[in-house]
Amino acid sequence: MNPTSQVRVAIVGASGYSGEELVRLLLRHPNADLVAVTSRQSAGLSVAEVFPRFAAHPKARALKFTDPDANALAAQAEIIFLALPHGVAAGYAIPLLQAGKRVIDLSADFRLKSAEVYKEFYAHEHPAPELLKESVYGLPEVHRDAIRGARLIASPGCYPTSILLPILPLLRAGIVRPTGIIADSLSGVSGAGRKADVDYLFCECNESVRPYGVPKHRHLSEIEEQLALAAGGPVTIQFTPHLIPVNRGILSTLYLAPTDHFGTAEETAALAERIARTYCEAYSGEPFVRLLSGKALPDTKNVVGTNVVEIAFRLDPRTGRLIVMSAEDNILKGAAGQAVQSLNILCGWPETSGLV
Repeated sequence: MNPTSQVRVAIVGASGYSGEELVRLLLRHPNADLVAVTSRQSAGLSVAEVFPRFAAHPKARALKFTDPDANALAAQAEIIFLALPHGVAAGYAIPLLQAGKRVIDLSADFRLKSAEVYKEFYAHEHPAPELLKESVYGLPEVHRDAIRGARLIASPGCYPTSILLPILPLLRAGIVRPTGIIADSLSGVSGAGRKADVDYLFCECNESVRPYGVPKHRHLSEIEEQLALAAGGPVTIQFTPHLIPVNRGILSTLYLAPTDHFGTAEETAALAERIARTYCEAYSGEPFVRLLSGKALPDTKNVVGTNVVEIAFRLDPRTGRLIVMSAEDNILKGAAGQAVQSLNILCGWPETSGLV
């Protein structure tokens, strides 16, 4: 694509939290022309009516929500974002791809390469298994080259992003073992989506912290698949997500076993230097990865509202473990922001366009 041209984009499912964030990002994007937004419950209403915070933008008053129709979208836009539940997104991806359009899917429908694993974790047959071979896992810092030529980009889940970015460089470098990995993650309530459900009412979530999806959360499938690709063999991890009473943000704490023994101060310092060097080699040029040093630790207040993920680590000679921590905004780097980052790569625009 011409990197200086305007590209017509559309959002299917634009009334959810990720869809709303896509609307915000694309309305102000210097190269994207948002021409269509769909939502069954909001059809006929303008973007400004549904999202009053965008009312100052001229397009928000003129652009109206429509019922989702793949043929109409294909006639309007060149690139279509799917901000839909798993199992639903594929029904739109298929005709859009057949019409020669490019699709960036925020659901889980195309994140896995195995239809069998998809069925195991999502409890139904995959709706378009023939597309799994060509879909590209849209983690820009890892799959940037593949994203550039992709027709179908599967944008990663919020938990996987917070876990994969810290672990993948260490696995590739052989610094940590692919066994015994433990991931504890805490997420804001927006991660559950914009829906009416008793578990996510204010009185149920406020002043409360609770685990869920134990022991087999759906995101485990894509986490383990991506880790296995880096490790060159199967990887099984222990993952426990928790719901915390904040609107947005994810903090993940990862417990890893280094391949090298460390116990003395000299051994610990040498391993710490190797880990820091590995992270710098992987991410020093990345605009949306912030490597913390000194006493600094990841904090959701520093990343909410941005497309940035923070990463820090500590070595514990007493237990022989490496502790890695990350923080991100689950709606931005964990969803809409990352999808727009992939859009920028796909179109040859500066990767930070519309995101800083």
